[in-house]
Parts: sequence; C-alpha cells; structure tokens
Amino acid sequence: MLKRILAGAVALVVPFAAAHGQAQEKVLRAVMHADVRVIDPIWTTQTIASIHGMLIYDTLFGNDANLKPQPQMVGKYEVSPDRLTYTFTLRDGLKFHDGSPVTTKDVMASLKRWGSKDGVGIRLFSYVVKQEAVDDKTFKMVLKEPYGMVLESLGKSGSSVAVIMREQEALTDPQQQVKEAIGSGPYKFAKEQWVPGSKAVYLKNKDYVPRPGNEPPSSFAGSKIPGVDRIELVWISDPQTAMSALVNGEIDFYEAPNNDFLPILAKAKGVKLMMTGKIDSTQGMIRLNHLHPPFDNVKARQAMYHLINQEDFLRAIVGNPEFYRVCHGLLTCGGPYENTGGSALMKDYNPKKAAQLMKEAGYKGEPITVLFTTDHNTITPATQVLVQAMREAGLNVDAQSMDWGAVVSRRAKKDPPAQGGWNIFVTTTGGVGASNPVLHTWIGAACDKGLFGWPCDPEIEKLRNAFAFAQTDEERKKIATDLQTKAMEQVVYIPFGQWNTPLAFRADKIDGVVPNTGLAVLWGITKK
Repeated sequence: MLKRILAGAVALVVPFAAAHGQAQEKVLRAVMHADVRVIDPIWTTQTIASIHGMLIYDTLFGNDANLKPQPQMVGKYEVSPDRLTYTFTLRDGLKFHDGSPVTTKDVMASLKRWGSKDGVGIRLFSYVVKQEAVDDKTFKMVLKEPYGMVLESLGKSGSSVAVIMREQEALTDPQQQVKEAIGSGPYKFAKEQWVPGSKAVYLKNKDYVPRPGNEPPSSFAGSKIPGVDRIELVWISDPQTAMSALVNGEIDFYEAPNNDFLPILAKAKGVKLMMTGKIDSTQGMIRLNHLHPPFDNVKARQAMYHLINQEDFLRAIVGNPEFYRVCHGLLTCGGPYENTGGSALMKDYNPKKAAQLMKEAGYKGEPITVLFTTDHNTITPATQVLVQAMREAGLNVDAQSMDWGAVVSRRAKKDPPAQGGWNIFVTTTGGVGASNPVLHTWIGAACDKGLFGWPCDPEIEKLRNAFAFAQTDEERKKIATDLQTKAMEQVVYIPFGQWNTPLAFRADKIDGVVPNTGLAVLWGITKK
C-alpha cells in the first residue's frame, strides 16, 4: 500500500522540496493542519494564525506544560500585597525585527488591542483601571479588584495569544487586520515569499536574545532557541500526499496526520509519532448564530442537540476509537474541571424531536445557511455529517461551500444570512484552553463583545468572573459545574466530541520537538 501511495504522490511533493534547496541553509519543512491565510493573530481565532504569530512575536508570559505562567519577555515582576498592582519590567535585549527596541509603549498598546478583541483579554481588561509606563522598560497594570487570572491570561497558549507588536501596528483597529507582521520573536516573517495556498516562510532572527540560562522548553515557557535558518510551512491539502511527503523525507514535520495513516507512519523508517499532552488536543464545536432566526430562539438552538450523535462525527474525523472520546460537556473531559452539568441535553439523538422543537420555535422551512468548509481535514467531514443530519430531519439547508479562509472572513459578519451572513459554522478549539472556564473563550456569552455567534447571557459571564476570584479548588469546581449547566441551556455552542492527533516527524532528521497540546512549538527544533 505504501509503495502505491508513494508512487502516485511523489511527483506532487518533490517541487516543494526543491524550491529552496540551498545546501548551506538548515531548513525545516512542515505541513500544518491549515494554510496560512491571515497574518494577524489577534484579529482571528484561527489556530494556524496563532502558530504563525508565535513564530514571529513574543509574549510577556508563557504558560508551561502544567498550565502555570512563566516569564517570557518579562525579566522581573512584582504584585502588590493587595493584588491590585502588577509591575512588569522587560528583560534586556528585546528588539523588533526592524531593529527598534521593544518599549513599554509597544507593550501597552499591544495589550490594549488584544484586550479589546480576545475574550480572555476582554475579561482581564474589564478589571484593569489603567496601564502606566514607569520608563521604557517598566510599566504597571492597576486593577479595581484582585482578579486571579492575570498572569495565566497573559501567557495563554490557545487562539488569540497576547502577542506584543510594534506600537504602530498595535494601534490598528482590532476589527481590522494589521498589514505588517513585524515582531520581536525568534523568526521573521518573509512576507515577500508568502504564497497563500502554497507556503509561508520564516527566517531565523539572528538578533533574538532567548531567556538567560537556557531554560528548558515547556509548552510556551522556557528559552526560545531558533534552531534552523528557515522554516517553511508548506501547504499540502491532501493528507495522503502529505503523509507520503513525510515518509519520503520531503518534509520534516507533519502536525496533524490523518489517523487512517498512523499505522503506516508508525512503521515508516525514520518517522516518529508523538502525543501532544495529557489532555486531548482538540474539541469539535458547532457554532450557531444567536442574532438571527431561527437560532435567536433558545428552543431552536436546543433542538439542534437532538441531531448530534458524537460517534458519527468522531468516526468520520478520526476513525480509530483509540484517539477519540465522546464528551457531552463544554469543559474538556479529562481536564481538571470536567463535569456533567447540562450534558443530559445532548444524550437523546432524535431527528424527529429536533424537527418538532424547531417547529415549536417558529421555524417554517426557511433556508438555514451553513458555511461549508471544503479544505480542512477535520472541519470538512464534520460539516458533512452535520448537513446530512439536518437534511434527514427535514431542515432546509443552504450549504455554501468555501475554503476555510473564506469561512474565517465571513463568520465575522453580523448581517442576516440572506445579506452575506450565516446561521451555522463548524470549527474546533484546543483542549487545553477549553479545560479552564476563564481561558475557554468559546464558552463565554459576552454579547457583541464575544466571539462569532454572539451568545448573550449575563449569568454566564458572572459565573466566569466568579471562577477567577474563587479561593479554593472545591469552590472552582462547583462554579465550573454551574457555568457549564447554564452554557449548555443557552447553547453557546454544540460540542461533537474531542480527540488527540499525534505529531509525526522525521526523528532521523530533526531534534528538539516539544509536545504541546494546542499550538505546535517550532522554534526549538534543530536539524541533524
């Protein structure tokens, strides 16, 4: 089987490898789960945009493998006894890729932009009275209440990470994309070599100063050492071709191999499979638009629960039960705050009941616009399963096909579906972020300040706030259960299970791969 696959795919793969075959350069070629189409990791929640962002930008803190925040750009910090004032001092040697020094003006402007766009940032900055520069390297963040998730929020490792941009980019309206991607991180974005649909290129930042003492890498924490001269994120949409490229040595790293090919990769010479962490890497989710009919009605939203048989989705996406888990909750099963609150709503797969509830909610057969992603290895099959279930229930589905990049742009529109908006889209979120009620932005219901779909419920937001102020783990677990119960009732989104996909890489060609659930860590990889 492997020989047949290689014979049919090698002709497609070789041009990617040959494009920049300069012998003197150490080049890491990687195939990720999606193509880089957006270069602003604050404007979008796309995971691939965050992976791109973490290569070229840096953060004040980085959460380690135990989800504990560790200083990254920060050299030292102090917290006042009343926990209302945080004083941060940047470490020495921080420069942007254009040679300009990183200053507190850049940091404060970046945090303000992030804090008005990202759900975790919005929540943090709702408690921030002011940011105040002490000098070019030191600034203060003053709170009105002793919010308990300041450092964890600054070090988050999911989508929309709190990256530090130059002030001139950070002053861009958060609803608009930045036009330049100039950070202070371990790699520079070679924008002139970026070919959407083909590859994105990153060049080693020779002026980057890692954290002192060569701190061992742990998720987003530790010293960032740019280990190769050049990173190419090559886009190969066909998973069979990508798998063949890895086996054949044309690429070095494959972030999300198709589970059907794992047995082949496990036996391939020089290839290693690596699990990304203890918590499942991915949670699947169906997002409904709360602004427009029919899903502005909670009964219509709850009707959709009866169309979701998680096994159908997980078999289509993953196939092998060894790598997936049915989970009827919103907080990651297997995580510290897993609970059963509200999960009974999902356990009755019944298309007839779904149709009846839709009718009771006032649905009269109007078209329901589903954004149908065509080029994503997990979202595409999941959307196919959803559309089929909706049609079997007699719903009038308007499935509009487009690539993932187009979905990302369109889902931000609040217009009615008939005017370019939408009713449903399918996506995924990281299992690590979804395990914490505050860092799990998709569980929020912050109305027009929230994420696409714009669920709106003050009680949900109140519970998320309470979690951040809880003093004991017992109290936090009770709040997490109450929160999930309320969020399930309001249908902030519909989960369709969770899964783990191991990384695959050429162990005979590269070293330094750091397992990280959520975002791939590429900066510490070296070529042998």
